[in-house]
Amino acid sequence: MAEVHIIGQIIGASKFPNQSLFCKWGIHAGGGWKVISGLKEGQTHVDNPEYEVFSYWCHPIDIHFATKGIQGWPKLHLQVYHQDQFGRSEIYGYGFCHVPTASGNHILDCVTWRPVRCKINLCNTSLVEAPSLRTQILCTLAMTVTACRQKQWVQCTWSWV
Repeated sequence: MAEVHIIGQIIGASKFPNQSLFCKWGIHAGGGWKVISGLKEGQTHVDNPEYEVFSYWCHPIDIHFATKGIQGWPKLHLQVYHQDQFGRSEIYGYGFCHVPTASGNHILDCVTWRPVRCKINLCNTSLVEAPSLRTQILCTLAMTVTACRQKQWVQCTWSWV
């Protein structure tokens, strides 16, 4: 079995409508991949910069996989949230990017999107909040969303051997 050790960080986010942001993340891989050590998912702290438009998290990711082949190569799934002054959280964007297949150091900009309108049974909707996906699996299926915004991004760095 081959082994892949992925070390990286979620640096932060930019161009979101408000500050006070945090990110929930997860690394998803195919069935032939087994986690030897490290966490497959987590959450950053809330950053609320007063004078900058960039929210810094610098959240570390360190995961060690064993695999039988390259099918099902790992992807990083992101959910960016805004936290208001009362501690309530609202989804601001979904995104995903593939972990680079070439070894070395990489900087990735992961574009995020958010549903504006959804087909029936894909989104949770209410009169107060913006639509959000019912399940994280739908994150990679942007084609099922009838309208979405793609203006914000999350920056990540990766090193792997």
